[in-house]
Amino acid sequence: MTFRLPYALATLALFAIEAAIALFVHDRFVRPHVGDVLAVVLVYLGLRSITRLPRFGAVVAAFAIACAVEVGQAVDLVDRLGLAGNAVARVVFGMGFDPWDFLAYLAGAGIALVCDSPRSARHQLPKPGASLAPPGPSRVTREAP
Repeated sequence: MTFRLPYALATLALFAIEAAIALFVHDRFVRPHVGDVLAVVLVYLGLRSITRLPRFGAVVAAFAIACAVEVGQAVDLVDRLGLAGNAVARVVFGMGFDPWDFLAYLAGAGIALVCDSPRSARHQLPKPGASLAPPGPSRVTREAP
């Protein structure tokens, strides 16, 4: 087990966004669909913050977890476990099966991969003590006429 602070901070930020969506957004698009997309990204970030899973392994695991939760909704797992009255269980596991959610989970997996790709890493801040100067000669010289 490991701990990666940037992923943990991103997990907390996205959790706050997901909680705000769950508590304050009551529509037919953002809460059911955007929330499902972000849920996979949230699980991905959580896995990357506490495990050594590589990007692809973490995204596959996050997608599998989301699909397992959706299958649990299809078989009324929350009710079968006697948790129907538990508000937290109802929010975390959801209460309604929708086959379109699998597409939202796939979109979330794609977003996680793209946002955490090596190409996106070039936009990160330099490490402390690193030079901000571009590689190459340190000054420009002109040739004499």
